[in-house]
Amino acid sequence: MGHIYVLAVTHIEEGAWTGAGSRAVATELLGALVRAAGCGTVAELLRGRKEEEEGGFAAVMGLLRPRLGKDTWKRNPATKHVFSWTLLHITRPWLSQHLERVLPASLLISDDFREENKVLGVHCLHHIVLNVPGADLCQFNRAQVVYHALYNHLYSREAPLIQAVLLCLLDLLPVLERAQRQQPKPTSPCDEVLQLVLTHMEPEHRLALRRVYAKTLPAFVQRLGILIARHLKRLERVILGYLEVSDGPEEEARLGILETLQCTIEHAWPRMPCRLPVLLKALLKMIWDVHTDQGSTPEPVRAALLQRATECLILLDRSSEGQVKILLEGVYSCCEENRVQECIRRVQENT
Repeated sequence: MGHIYVLAVTHIEEGAWTGAGSRAVATELLGALVRAAGCGTVAELLRGRKEEEEGGFAAVMGLLRPRLGKDTWKRNPATKHVFSWTLLHITRPWLSQHLERVLPASLLISDDFREENKVLGVHCLHHIVLNVPGADLCQFNRAQVVYHALYNHLYSREAPLIQAVLLCLLDLLPVLERAQRQQPKPTSPCDEVLQLVLTHMEPEHRLALRRVYAKTLPAFVQRLGILIARHLKRLERVILGYLEVSDGPEEEARLGILETLQCTIEHAWPRMPCRLPVLLKALLKMIWDVHTDQGSTPEPVRAALLQRATECLILLDRSSEGQVKILLEGVYSCCEENRVQECIRRVQENT
């Protein structure tokens, strides 16, 4: 079974060694193998039909193990794809018993110098994090090993890799934090990651990276909660810089940074009054820029930007005990643009 399975999966997806004909035959061969084993799906074939039943995954990994060594895994480019395709079919609770088989290979692939291999390895690590219990990940410091491997990738400048790493870290951090409760430290892994992310965000000028960072930043703020106050000085500089620059028709970076600002105000509202003048000026300037922009930004995107900016103004007003309404009175009287007036009116009418 193992040899037939590896042969079929080698040709089941598009690659330099496959064609339309070979992929069709591989799909038929894999389907015939599943039926011959009396299973309904590939996942059932690999894990077994019942939890206590041993499937074919161990046999497949036995065949792949010699090819997934440090000096052998690159000799056949199909091996990494067979491994990742197979791994993604094994989920909780079956994956835990195979952790020793799959974790080293995933780390090895993610540690390569080629970006596509790094991304593939990180996707494998993410699947392991999602489908292995935290207690098993923390045993023998496995979670720390995965964390350090991912943390080193944060120095990359490639947007697909950064996105994969940040999403994986967001699911790994709760596991690390639960383990850290037994040995309290001044800062958590989430603090370390956010500090490095903000350091890279501040001078970043590539739009693809700005979008990835801005979209994942709200999740880190939510995870830290009130502890985001530790990072307010640098976070404020990042927010101001990202609000000022448009990033294209979809405005993903601006929308993400507005959501970040909203989360920050909700969690660290006692620290907002002293930052009110700077944040208010930045939000009003962005509202004006969005209204006067003659570019290709679709109307729904403009509306979403104005909506989120208004929500941030309302939250700032609540955290500053009505100071925003007072400051906006003069702006409303001298502003003749209807959409800007509408944003200000919404803030003033909000109680």
